[in-house]
Amino acid sequence: MPADYNGRWEMVSNENFEELMKSLDIDFATRKIAAHLSQTKVIVQNGDKFETKTLSTFRNYEVNFTIGEEFEEHTKGLDNRVVKTLVQWDGDKLVCVQTGEKKNRGWKHWIEGDLLHLEVTCEDSVCHQVFKKKQ
Repeated sequence: MPADYNGRWEMVSNENFEELMKSLDIDFATRKIAAHLSQTKVIVQNGDKFETKTLSTFRNYEVNFTIGEEFEEHTKGLDNRVVKTLVQWDGDKLVCVQTGEKKNRGWKHWIEGDLLHLEVTCEDSVCHQVFKKKQ
């Protein structure tokens, strides 16, 4: 049985976020605002179906997916691109590959104890975020 990602997760660290945003061509003003925000992730998992929300005081982002089913994702509120997204299990890790105009784009989620890790990549940038489970 894969890991249980259900819950509300509060950000505790955010490494290399500015560089990741630069790789995504996010404008200077937005980068400066976003770099100072704390994010909350709300994940509802039902087997291989996921409903995810990333919440902040600046912008919210929601994406729903089923493991193994590719879909077209509109990254509105992030970098405003359209990508082909595929999320798969790698053991207990969620691994996402996003195909579009940016190379090496995607993310990985994994859980260690009460911490949710998120590694986001785009081109040569890697951002590592950690969230602590609240409920």
